[in-house]
Amino acid sequence: MAYLMGIDLGTSSLKVIVIEPQGRIVAYSSHGYEFDTPCPGFAEQDPEVWFRAMQSCLSEIFDTHIKPADISAVGLSGQMHGLVTLDKNGKPVRPAILHCDTRSSVQVEYIKSVLDTQLIMDTVMNPIYTGFLAISLVWVKENEPHNYDKIRHVMLPKDYLIYRLTGEYVTDYSDASATLAFDIKRTEWSQTIMDRLGLDAALFPVCKGSCDIAGYVCKAGCLSGLHKATPVICGGGDAVMQSVGNGLSEPGCATVNIGSSGQVLFPSLHPVPNNELSTNTFCSYSKGRWFTMGAIMSAGLALKWISKNLKDTNYTSLDNHIDRIPAGSNGIVFLPYLNGERTPHLDPDLSGAFLGLRYEHSGYHLARAVMEGVAFALFQCYQLCLDLGLAADIFIASGGGSESTVWVQMLSDVFNKPFRISTTKEQAATGAAICAGVGIGIFSGVKQACETIVKLSEKEFQPDPERNTLYMKFYELYSEAFSSNRELLDKLTLLGRL
Repeated sequence: MAYLMGIDLGTSSLKVIVIEPQGRIVAYSSHGYEFDTPCPGFAEQDPEVWFRAMQSCLSEIFDTHIKPADISAVGLSGQMHGLVTLDKNGKPVRPAILHCDTRSSVQVEYIKSVLDTQLIMDTVMNPIYTGFLAISLVWVKENEPHNYDKIRHVMLPKDYLIYRLTGEYVTDYSDASATLAFDIKRTEWSQTIMDRLGLDAALFPVCKGSCDIAGYVCKAGCLSGLHKATPVICGGGDAVMQSVGNGLSEPGCATVNIGSSGQVLFPSLHPVPNNELSTNTFCSYSKGRWFTMGAIMSAGLALKWISKNLKDTNYTSLDNHIDRIPAGSNGIVFLPYLNGERTPHLDPDLSGAFLGLRYEHSGYHLARAVMEGVAFALFQCYQLCLDLGLAADIFIASGGGSESTVWVQMLSDVFNKPFRISTTKEQAATGAAICAGVGIGIFSGVKQACETIVKLSEKEFQPDPERNTLYMKFYELYSEAFSSNRELLDKLTLLGRL
């Protein structure tokens, strides 16, 4: 039997799915892990943790009726922005610096001064922010010169798995465009930026489309459990792979993703400029395709945090409790800045906050306020995209948060838009598997593959006008709470690091 495999390398777990070309999932495995925080603001991980997680998942899958020879092709999806550094022998020089790392605030200001505003707007088309590959690489150069001198290859997290499987140093356009070293309009590494930052372009991988073949499983790659010579398809950053896994091959729809972080994403046929640089614009699954998104740092992560502190990590139980609390959480507003914030504040030093607490509030009031605070942060991203001329008639909720019907209804009420949920599980891994199918010619293109594989739920979440009116009042207070306390929240973060 010929199957397609999708591998999604996330921040807190690696997931593998195996699907039939018609879309039915025939095998699934997941392996969790934690990233390291050796210092406040640091977020690191040994890349070998990812490879071992992949081995564990593949071993579990191949212990079933699925055999390595049954896999026709493998596609990859991965957390974006992170920096992986390899030496001349292809070994990690140091732990990977992840997208949620905030150590490089000094380098951010330096790079802003070196790259003038016009170059940033015309070339990278994104705000300069901590956790992006180029900025983390400059941090290593300035703070760990002994390590920097050993580096012969840099890549993004999923590309490390591609390297371990194939021996090839390859990335795709979507992940490359999320490094701040890539010319998004020309879809190539920017020599100008490399020169300005004093970086060697030879360190960076070859770029291809998401459906292009990165290489074939080599002898060393067989340690993963895959069959030698299995085609490995480039895939892409998790944001674009998730959009593909949700069926967004063309403009007209948008996704709201609640993973550990959160995104509101609109596909487009041209790169959308933003003079305020308050959103992200990245390349999509092929040349001639782009997407614009707003991104928040703490979405599902915020709910995980509150549920852990409530000692109620059963999300079904949590949903039932939260559903009994009225919209607005009886007067609580939550600012979800547990790890700084990207869109639109671009401030890695922000702290989160609850406002409006009273004695009668329970822990479940706090949990609902967390959900609502995340919804408001995502709505703020949506508003910015609207201002850029982007629009959608319907939104597709994705990520782990979409499993909560309470949360999806809340998003519909806040956005005042209908929402649907993809019945396809693990959308990022599914998007990678779709690219694998296109890459070996099973499908003529991404559009046909999405029409074949992706299915949306029949249920459509409709906004409630009364709740929307109430939520807009709370959203005004949410915005006011931020503007009134921003300086205080920054000071608290910095004081807490002493």
